[in-house]
Amino acid sequence: MRLRLRRLKRKRAATVRLGKMQVSPAFWLRAMKPLFTDRHGMTEPRVKEELDVELTKGLFTVVNAKIGENLFGEAFSEGCYDPPHDSIGCDQGRLKDGLAAYKVIWPGDWPNQNDEWPSDPQLFDLLEFLYEHAGLPKAYYHHPFFGHEHYAYDQEAGRAKFEEDINRFFERNGLAFELKHGEVTRMAPTGLQEALATTVFKTGDDDLDRLLETAREKFLNHSLDVRKEGLEKLWDAWERLKTVEPGKDKKAQANALLDKATKEPNLRARLEKEALELTEIGNNFMIRHTETTKTPITGSAHVDYLFHRMFSMIRLLLRSSGRGG
Repeated sequence: MRLRLRRLKRKRAATVRLGKMQVSPAFWLRAMKPLFTDRHGMTEPRVKEELDVELTKGLFTVVNAKIGENLFGEAFSEGCYDPPHDSIGCDQGRLKDGLAAYKVIWPGDWPNQNDEWPSDPQLFDLLEFLYEHAGLPKAYYHHPFFGHEHYAYDQEAGRAKFEEDINRFFERNGLAFELKHGEVTRMAPTGLQEALATTVFKTGDDDLDRLLETAREKFLNHSLDVRKEGLEKLWDAWERLKTVEPGKDKKAQANALLDKATKEPNLRARLEKEALELTEIGNNFMIRHTETTKTPITGSAHVDYLFHRMFSMIRLLLRSSGRGG
């Protein structure tokens, strides 16, 4: 009777509950192959920047399945009853306590008593915490008396699997996020994404390189406020870039830089007009200045547009002057 109870306990622990839904970890053991819509380019465009209630439920389903797979059993181990108490999987109580210690949410607590669901930053904290503690379980011994397995863990493989499964969820649901090296980042709009990924900043000016790199990093953040900071850094980089060429004053230096971009008169005039307009945007909108007379930038799409426009100009001038890009 005692043995049957222990086996029943392990069997129940192997199934993760989310509300009335049960998810068997066996369902998730293998990576899901590309579905029909994946193979034929019919998936949703990845433009969603917020998780609604249904997406939050779906994400919890994936997370709970990873818990049920014992993916976090190395950091939060349940020991065998017999010495030396080798790991037999993830102790969900320890995992919940570990999350609470860092003020990270536990999926089973939601929705809360007010029928509220967690915010996106709370969800992303959960994903980053779990990535940090992931390890792929590998059974090396079957304990015949208790009927359970003993596990060793592969941290690199576990993190890779967790990242793959979370990114698959993001992709299938059209979310503009990805889990990359343990951090949730926002995907840049199509067209700008490749340019941001491939551009190398070697301007010969360390401060300019730092401004550009900081702008890129902040722009890819999931927080709109941080992305606005990226816009500010990009405009700061623009003002510094205009002074890297020799010249008697800033205007002469900027003209020398534009001269290197093209010799064609009409295009040269267009680039000069664009340079003046970009400077005017930086002065009149709440990018580098915060006076009450400045126009605020409130929309995510507006940040995308302005960043793309300025980044394209800076990249052109870097390339044409031999400074990377």
